[in-house]
Amino acid sequence: MAYPIFVEAIVGWYQLHKRDLPWRNTNDPYQIWLSEIILQQTRVIQGKPYYEKFVSAYPTVKDLAQAPEDEVLRLWQGLGYYSRARNLHATAKYITYECNEQFPTTYEALLKLKGVGKYTAAAIASFAFKEPVAVLDGNVFRVLARYFGIETDISSPKGSKVFGELSQSLIPQDIPDSYNQAIMEFGALQCTPQKPNCMYCPLAEGCEAFRTGRQAVLPVKQKKIKVKKRYIRYYLFNHKENFLLKKRSKDDIWGGLYDFYAVEATSAENLQKAIAQEDFLQQQKNNLLFRKESKQYTHILTHQKLYVVFQAVEVVDREYFEQEVPSQYTFFSWTAVSDLPKPILIAKYLNNYQL
Repeated sequence: MAYPIFVEAIVGWYQLHKRDLPWRNTNDPYQIWLSEIILQQTRVIQGKPYYEKFVSAYPTVKDLAQAPEDEVLRLWQGLGYYSRARNLHATAKYITYECNEQFPTTYEALLKLKGVGKYTAAAIASFAFKEPVAVLDGNVFRVLARYFGIETDISSPKGSKVFGELSQSLIPQDIPDSYNQAIMEFGALQCTPQKPNCMYCPLAEGCEAFRTGRQAVLPVKQKKIKVKKRYIRYYLFNHKENFLLKKRSKDDIWGGLYDFYAVEATSAENLQKAIAQEDFLQQQKNNLLFRKESKQYTHILTHQKLYVVFQAVEVVDREYFEQEVPSQYTFFSWTAVSDLPKPILIAKYLNNYQL
């Protein structure tokens, strides 16, 4: 079959330069779905070891469905965006128990799965079932915007429509899997955000951005992310090598993970005021021995910047302490704390913590 020059060049480049990645050596929808969820908001170099750990621990969707949530979150620890892990687990249960372990086989059906959006549904549908539906991720937006000289904002509704229609018009009916993989890989390795390799690009001759010198301004994205600052002081309440933790609610960062007692504010000054006004700390002050305080850690998330200090505190009278402590908190042994799923920031701190 004869393909447009753009498609032919992209697919030809891919055959020569593609990376050998484990999820490309299978058409198993479970493994493809797993890889796509892991790679959301995650670079390949970081996500690959997690993919291998998950496939090893849970070879089938049923294995994942039957795993305890805490175990799944513990394995996910360090990847961030923990709602992905919870959705992954919920969807595995749905496919196992409601779909008799059979993955939906079409784009429209895949879209109905929890945690599966348009991009992920298109990826699974094309890679596993060869349905000719185009993927649209950051790499694809960039390649299309530069090659065709499109100045429509990719974050706008109009941009979604323009790029969606263009990408769907280009996808070859017989090799949608190869083409989708190719254009994403091309954006990741060749047509990169900074310093694209235009000198050795097979598309350079027809590329509008190259012809007009607009590589640095395409694609256009106007939306700015507003970053929220959070100042947190964690208290490691310890009584005879048992530590107080709670499971975080699912409507905030790190949902479903465990962390220590915390006081939080929107500035360093407000944090000191909040600590002084914390009733529980005031009630317990004669029952607490304040030990080592950590340095301030800075932890950056997509929409948030955290400034965190850890304060080690020894509890003298546990019985009196537990009469006042909020009910969602529980004491765990040091061994149990090590096994609990925790935010990577806390895990890193505990790696250097001396009992």
